[in-house]
Amino acid sequence: MPKLVLASSSPYRKSLLERLQQPFECASPDIDETPQPGESAEQLTQRLAQAKARALRNQFSNHLIIGSDQVLQLDGEPVSKPLNHAAAVDQLTRSSGRTLTFSTALCVLNSTTGHEQTCIEPVHVTFRDLQAEEIERYLRQEQPYDCAGSFKSEGYGITLIARMQGDDPTSLIGLPLIRLRAMLAKEGLALP
Repeated sequence: MPKLVLASSSPYRKSLLERLQQPFECASPDIDETPQPGESAEQLTQRLAQAKARALRNQFSNHLIIGSDQVLQLDGEPVSKPLNHAAAVDQLTRSSGRTLTFSTALCVLNSTTGHEQTCIEPVHVTFRDLQAEEIERYLRQEQPYDCAGSFKSEGYGITLIARMQGDDPTSLIGLPLIRLRAMLAKEGLALP
């Protein structure tokens, strides 16, 4: 049976994968995540999830390599991690009172057979009408600068949301475990 490797340095994805109670390794794929001109959020996130898994193919033979990426579509543009306070304020201000789609792509690559499975799990998030002081308090407390959309639904960021709709709640955190379990089963790894 192939071993699992998570093509990510994200502590959030690592924590989610630990829920499946299977041994795995983590490795950073070191890819360029710059959006291509005209690329939609779905196209970008799928390309990046696949690129992350494929980047580790030669390094990890006889493995199931898991690549994942998340992007928010905001005002017609794909938006990823804000990386700093000013960009996070901008993202949350623009998200206020709106329903936005977070797209999380998942790719499972069997490095032994070359078989690759890819999917995109959308989650629709409706933000409350947010006041500037609420955004400041939230960002100062949680500092979600490494999270697409500038908030953590698994943390204090849940207070910014009016409603969420999607098939997999773990998708919003960055690794859709329901779909991942199904993909792993197709590769012969039955869970539980």
